[in-house]
Amino acid sequence: MAHVTGTALLAAFVVGCSADTGTGGSAADGKPGETSVAAAAPGKYRTLPEPCGAVATSTLKDLLPGAAELSEEQQQKVYEGTAAVTYNTDRRVGCNWKSEDPSSSHTLSIDFERVVSYDPAVSDDDRAREVYTKKETSAGLTSPSGSPDSADGGKDGSTDGSKSDSTKGTKSDPPADSDPASHALTTPASTSASEGGSTGATADEHTDGNTGDTTDDDTGSSAENLQPRVLDDLGDSAFLDDLLTRAGSTAQHRTVSVVFRTSNVIVTVEYTEQPAVSTVVPDSKELQEKAQAVARNLVDKFSE
Repeated sequence: MAHVTGTALLAAFVVGCSADTGTGGSAADGKPGETSVAAAAPGKYRTLPEPCGAVATSTLKDLLPGAAELSEEQQQKVYEGTAAVTYNTDRRVGCNWKSEDPSSSHTLSIDFERVVSYDPAVSDDDRAREVYTKKETSAGLTSPSGSPDSADGGKDGSTDGSKSDSTKGTKSDPPADSDPASHALTTPASTSASEGGSTGATADEHTDGNTGDTTDDDTGSSAENLQPRVLDDLGDSAFLDDLLTRAGSTAQHRTVSVVFRTSNVIVTVEYTEQPAVSTVVPDSKELQEKAQAVARNLVDKFSE
């Protein structure tokens, strides 16, 4: 009899514990005062385009005039481009093209970077905006409102004037005495900080050359428009950088960079011309127009 009673009590204890466990688990799942945080939205782009096929052959023929003198087989090789070496092609890809002729050499490079946020509270777009802002700042530019995406709100024309004036004023002085290494997008690795004097000289040449080319026609306004600046009509946010560099006694070369963000992808276009003669200064306006044309075509490609 005592044995039966002990067994019954043990069974009742087990049932009671089971019931308590269910209730306790329910209470633990919804602790008072706690709210669940929804994960930030993923970026629009999950993959990247094939970079060496992103620029049309007709465009490459215009940007790489030296290739026209080559055999058909050599031309094809030039237009195929050379893929950039990256560690993760799902996150970053690029391509380079180069042509040479007796008078000059031209190089085009594009870089696609897909930004992914590993913080569930920060969206891919917001993280890409942070990365873009660092690039803009390193180029010596600052958007008028402190946020490069203010360009989105300015597309109605209400802030075009203030944006243009602000960005030009921000960039007008620093190139002459800034460290070339700070312009990672445009400064060749061979340029050393010890060439600060020559950097200042080339910055003067850059400004004077542009002013001389355009002041007679439109009182210098176009010359100002050729300065490094934020671009209003390219992707979600964009800027243009223009750097004239001389390495020692060799010919000077000009590199125009256009960087833009579309959602969680940052695209960089670099177009460089180096004349064979050291006294020849590459035309800033022509290089800027061509680099911007490539960038606009890439924006369209991402929109497809």
